Amino acid sequence: MTLQQILESVKEGSMTVADAEQILKQESYDEMEYAKLDISRKERTGFAEVIYCSGKSDEHLLKIFERLYREDGEVFGTRASEQQYELIKKQFPQTEYDPISRIIKIEKKDKVRSGKIAVCCAGTADIPVAEEAAQTAEYFGTRVERIYDVGVCGVHRLFSKLDLIQSANCIVAVAGMEGALASVIGGLVSRPIIAVPTSVGYGASFHGLSALLTMINSCANGIAVVNIDNGYGAGYMATQINRIAVNP
Repeated sequence: MTLQQILESVKEGSMTVADAEQILKQESYDEMEYAKLDISRKERTGFAEVIYCSGKSDEHLLKIFERLYREDGEVFGTRASEQQYELIKKQFPQTEYDPISRIIKIEKKDKVRSGKIAVCCAGTADIPVAEEAAQTAEYFGTRVERIYDVGVCGVHRLFSKLDLIQSANCIVAVAGMEGALASVIGGLVSRPIIAVPTSVGYGASFHGLSALLTMINSCANGIAVVNIDNGYGAGYMATQINRIAVNP
């Protein structure tokens, strides 16, 4: 149905306002030929569309970035390169870029962050993925505590931060190598854990597959697992859980 048809149906009484709202939420997108921007996603899900920057042409990325910014006054992109940042910064000088997480964004400065999640990582080499999770959650309005370099080789480091971890509404556990961090945390907390395997490790880690299998096969309860290096997915899901905890 076209927008005019929907409005006419509401006017005639053959469609309720609630039904019209549902249709508009489902069908509203911006056709750009090479992309169909889901500009109504925030209304449906509570999260605006995010740009996965890697692999996009300069022209497509710039126009998508511009359109999303025009829609909501802020925009968030993952897996962006330095070159892509320089491209976008020419048109949007206020753009921020973090070379560690490879996140590019324009963010509203008056944003209120609520609740709390803990983002933990096993080693310093896991920080890029952990930061992707942490900054994603912060962008979507979640307060984040970062607890880095607390892997099982020196588990006392984790125990020293246990009170802080246990106070969070959700824990993101990021680890490569054998991926044991999520299992250890799982036996110590009452909160849900999102495990993120990373591609950090030597040959038999198979670029994160070893950590992924460890996390999936964990005997600790309350652990969900996202894809290898998927910090964005973990930050998104942690925010969903945090929102439920803040507004039950």
